[in-house]
Amino acid sequence: MIAPLPEGFGIAADPDTKAVDEHTLYGGAPARVMRLSAAGRAAWQELQGAPVATPAAGALARRLTDAGMAHPRPPRLHGAPDVTVVVPARERAEMLDACLGALGDRFPVVVVDDGSARPETIAAVAEHHGARLVRRSSSGGPAAARNRGVAEVRSELVAFVDSDCVPAGDWIERLACHFADPLVAAVAPRIVPADSPRTSRRSVEAYSAVNGSLDLGARAARVVPASRVPYVPAAALVVRRAALAAASSGALPAGAEAFDTSLRYGEDVDLVWRLHEAGWRIRYDPAVRVAHHEPRTWRELLVRRFRYGTSAAPLARRHPEATVPLVLQPGPALAVVGLLGRRTALVGSGVAVSALALASGLRRARLPQEGLLRGAGRSLYQTWLGVGRYADQFAAPALLAALIVARRGTRLVLAALVLGPALDRLVTRRPAMDPVRFALAQLADSTAYGAGVWLGCARERTLRPLRPVVVWHPVRSGSSGKG
Repeated sequence: MIAPLPEGFGIAADPDTKAVDEHTLYGGAPARVMRLSAAGRAAWQELQGAPVATPAAGALARRLTDAGMAHPRPPRLHGAPDVTVVVPARERAEMLDACLGALGDRFPVVVVDDGSARPETIAAVAEHHGARLVRRSSSGGPAAARNRGVAEVRSELVAFVDSDCVPAGDWIERLACHFADPLVAAVAPRIVPADSPRTSRRSVEAYSAVNGSLDLGARAARVVPASRVPYVPAAALVVRRAALAAASSGALPAGAEAFDTSLRYGEDVDLVWRLHEAGWRIRYDPAVRVAHHEPRTWRELLVRRFRYGTSAAPLARRHPEATVPLVLQPGPALAVVGLLGRRTALVGSGVAVSALALASGLRRARLPQEGLLRGAGRSLYQTWLGVGRYADQFAAPALLAALIVARRGTRLVLAALVLGPALDRLVTRRPAMDPVRFALAQLADSTAYGAGVWLGCARERTLRPLRPVVVWHPVRSGSSGKG
């Protein structure tokens, strides 16, 4: 039996969670129905504006937060947390100086010099800020550097911070509150650009402000592979040392190193997924923010995105069910095919199949069936964007050739597919740059990442990171919420 959320924790309902009636909740990721017994309804009422105070409320709070229907609100700490900060560094002494200055002296800091060409500059910065310095004679990458730092730690928690971060304020204390839950292994803040896009003249900074590869958005989440927040980066991450001590690249035997040193990129994603597979909870708390220096040129940004893409295939080898580039439902997918082929009958059939599938799911879950066509239209729109992102990443040359040779009507449809994701972000995020430049930047970003994925697939001899997944049931039903 899963342990309840401890006393003192509150919960906040996810924005997508709806109370259909007094005993039915709908929401989560993937979408599901949770039915409450009389005891469950009493526990739900107890949790409205008050922390967990009874076993029933704790059990329901655990079910809701595990399902993504609500998010925990931990109690305040009594005293300072037992934390050691580990900062992997290689060159970039000026950034390290800013990072350590922002960290201050509230917690012990271990700086791991990962084979810098001028180690004396790193040593001088560490000494100036009173940090302990550990030096590796050669560079082994972030995984090796973090593992070396963890070996120096004896505290309950480890806070990883990259040297290009500026973690001001009480970010550690606020994240450490979550560890009052014994099932929590790691908590991540939101990573935001250190530069102000409104005052900078650099378009690359304006782009990163709304499309940063480390920024996972403003909504809290339980971190689950193939979900809305499938991973969190270790650029800023607080982890329970006991969980790290158990982590390995295999089945989590005790005493193994936490980060897989054979991964040059994606080593933090691999760790998070292994912790999840072992039954730990990983939380993303965007109310806590850590600033991060983004690339200052387009070349740096695109090279970084390419390198990130190369990690997809090695990760797919290790976690085949977690690496999902595109999730499709049959109805919306059929409608998208119809739109691309300019076949009205196929579009209508796809929308009808989508509406029928949604109606069937709602009927099984005993939910009202209002707004079926609106729901089918929303599914079609999201599928169109998803297919557009997928095509931009993995089929850019073919799309370009098709745009050149296609007839005018087909060319307009393809252009809408290619530009759809960029236009959606233009509307929802309103970047401080002109629309044409932003659209071109996002296309280049997607293409660079996709090129890295293709290279990784060639190296690993697998196409798993390119395979879409078909989901047949849009709504899950069940009675797991009974108290």
